[in-house]
Amino acid sequence: MKEVPKEPKKLREGYTTGACATAATRAALLTLISGEVQDESTIYLPVGRFATFHLEECEYRTSSAVASIIKDAGDDPDATHGALIISEVSWCNGADVIIDGGVGVGRVTKPGLPVPVGEAAINPVPRKMLKETAEQLLAQYNIQKGVKIVISVPEGEEMAKKTLNARLGILGGISILGTRGIVVPFSTAAYKASIVQAISVAKASNCEHVVITTGGRSEKYGMKQFPDLPEEAFIEMGDFVGFTLKQCKKQGMKKVSLVGMMGKFSKVAQGVMMVHSKSAPIDFNFLAKAASESGASAELVEEIKGANTASQVGDLMMQSGHHQFFEKLCEYCCLSALKEVGDGIDVDTSLYTLKGDFLGQAVQHGN
Repeated sequence: MKEVPKEPKKLREGYTTGACATAATRAALLTLISGEVQDESTIYLPVGRFATFHLEECEYRTSSAVASIIKDAGDDPDATHGALIISEVSWCNGADVIIDGGVGVGRVTKPGLPVPVGEAAINPVPRKMLKETAEQLLAQYNIQKGVKIVISVPEGEEMAKKTLNARLGILGGISILGTRGIVVPFSTAAYKASIVQAISVAKASNCEHVVITTGGRSEKYGMKQFPDLPEEAFIEMGDFVGFTLKQCKKQGMKKVSLVGMMGKFSKVAQGVMMVHSKSAPIDFNFLAKAASESGASAELVEEIKGANTASQVGDLMMQSGHHQFFEKLCEYCCLSALKEVGDGIDVDTSLYTLKGDFLGQAVQHGN
């Protein structure tokens, strides 16, 4: 009997820190107004639908009220999944809605982010959600007083170590984020947004030369290679090579240095600009062609065609003393990068082994 293939399990959506903070704020303000402790909170999300959140805690404190929600990121591998998001709402003079961050919410220390230096790292959409939610409730109950909203995340400082916040100049905790209110599992949107922000911070720090790397290890090698560049100039692009290059050009970078290893950069050399392991296979015929152009024997070229990994090809070329192969591969990476962005920037590429041994470099100047 023929086995029927199982349908892939639908991944569960979660909620952003911004949505959780807004729902907690609504519950806290409603408690402050009515004196009645809430056990759930329903808000309207920017994505265009309602969501109801269960409250972890809600407490009335005469002049203030506190409510908290545990963030559920769904099936997304999110650094803030399980975070306790707390909102404390209190009355204040005037009719303004004041929004600030407490313990575990980072503070912006570098320009180039959508939040001004000195303010809590609560992004524009969550700020708007918090403000509008508070204003609607105050209007509904015909209250003329102002309120102060303080968002805290007790474990936020520890959680921030798993994010790019420190590099972006957000110190002391996590950011309150989210443009849609929901977290789409394994979405690339959040990572792409962090790349755009990192380039913006580099630009605001007057960097015209950035180093883009595929991960932490290659970034470490890049920092050794370019010791005179400030920390802001180093950007982890992950698998998003083409996207990052285009953003660098869009934001006016004059020079981009790519630093990485054989596996992913073999794909870039082929012209593949999304280098996830599942995006495109390594073309060993292409690597064999590059080896031939670097003076490899016909026998070695055939061996490369039958190789299993790009690292294996690198080892074969190292052992046979064909070091110019790596420069040739870097040259192809530079040409692919310039083809992707349509010139306009200078590009150089450096290749390293997994252990950090330098393999080769090439430079191409954009017109």
